[in-house]
Amino acid sequence: MSDLRVTKLANVLVNYSLEIKPGQKFRITASPLASELTLAVYEEAIKAGAHVLIDQPLDEAQEIFYKLASDEQLDFVSPVEKIIIDTFDATLYIGASSNSCLLSGVDPQRMARNNEANIELIKTFMERSARRELHWCVTVYPNNANAQDADMSLRDYTEFVFGAGMLNEDDPTIFWKALGKRQNNLVDWLKGHQSAILKGSNIDLTLSIKERTFISADGKANFPDGEIFTGPVENSADGWVRFKYPAIYMGQEITDIELWFEDGKVVKEKASKNQELLTSNLNTDIGARYLGEWGIGTNYGITKFTKNMLFDEKIGGTIHLAVGASFPETGGKNESALHWDMLCDMAESEVTIDGDSFYKDGKTVIG
Repeated sequence: MSDLRVTKLANVLVNYSLEIKPGQKFRITASPLASELTLAVYEEAIKAGAHVLIDQPLDEAQEIFYKLASDEQLDFVSPVEKIIIDTFDATLYIGASSNSCLLSGVDPQRMARNNEANIELIKTFMERSARRELHWCVTVYPNNANAQDADMSLRDYTEFVFGAGMLNEDDPTIFWKALGKRQNNLVDWLKGHQSAILKGSNIDLTLSIKERTFISADGKANFPDGEIFTGPVENSADGWVRFKYPAIYMGQEITDIELWFEDGKVVKEKASKNQELLTSNLNTDIGARYLGEWGIGTNYGITKFTKNMLFDEKIGGTIHLAVGASFPETGGKNESALHWDMLCDMAESEVTIDGDSFYKDGKTVIG
C-alpha cells in the first residue's frame, strides 16, 4: 500500500517549496527508484498547471561516463542542459540510489575536469536562483543505499526521512513557516554586523561578514531544512578547522579533514582517508580553495549523522563550511565549479559577532 506521506510530501514540494504556478516550465530529476514520489509530484504539478519534464538518469551511467569518456567528452557542455538552466522556472532533484559508493573507483581529477567544463551553467543557475527567476529544491526518497549509510533498516530510514520533513503532521507547512519565523529573528539580528570569530575544540577561525546577507532556509530549496547561511567575504578566512564528521563527495568518503586558511584561501589540507580526492577537489579551479558558504544548523529534530548532507548540515549544534561557489543572494562573489559542504561539531565552541556572544555550545544565545 502506498504511504500517504508521499502524497503529502509531493503537495508540500509543489505548492510550498517550489510554489509552482500555471504555465511554468518545471523539471523533475529523479532516479527510477523514486518513481512513487516522482509520479506524485508530477500529478501535483499538472494540477497546478505546469509544463513538466521528467528526467530519470541512471546512476550506473555516471560511472560509465567518468571511467570511459574522452577528454573531449569530459569537456562537453550539453546544449539541452543549457536550455533548461537558461529557461526553466523550477527544478526538483529527488535523491535515491541503490549504491552510494558507485563512483568510488572513479579518478577524482576526471570528475573535477567535467565540473570545471560546466562552470558557466552552474554560474547561470545560481544567478537565476538569486534573482528568483529559477526555483529549485533538493529532497530524498527513502532508499536502501542511504539507509545503509545511516546504519538503519529501510523501514527505520523511511520513518527518519518523513519525520525530519514533519510529514506526520496534519499540515507540515505550519511547522516550516514557524521555523522560518524563528530563523528570521536570527537573520535580523545579524544584519549590519561585520566580523565573526569561531573558537572551540574543532575550530579557531575568523571570518568577515561585512555587507553580507544571511538567508533563512525553511524548506524552500532543501526539504527537509533548518539552517541560516551566508557567503563570507572571500579573502577573510584566517585560521584552522577540523571536521569531525566525514565529508562525502560523489559517494566517496573523506575522513578527519583539517583545513588551514590564510587571507581566505586554503593553504594546507589534511585527511586520514582519501587525501588525494580532497586535494583534487580543492584544485578544481581558482575559487575552490575559498569559502563560498558558512551555515549554522538549526534543526534540533535531526539528531543522527546519516552521511547525507541534505540532513546532516541541518543538525542543531553544528555548522558547515562549503568551499567553492557562493550563493549570489548572500552577497557572496566566489565562483567555482565546486560547492562542497563539510560539517563541524560545535558542542564545545563559541561564536562571537563583533565581540558579542551569538552562539555557544551548540545553540544561539541571542534574543
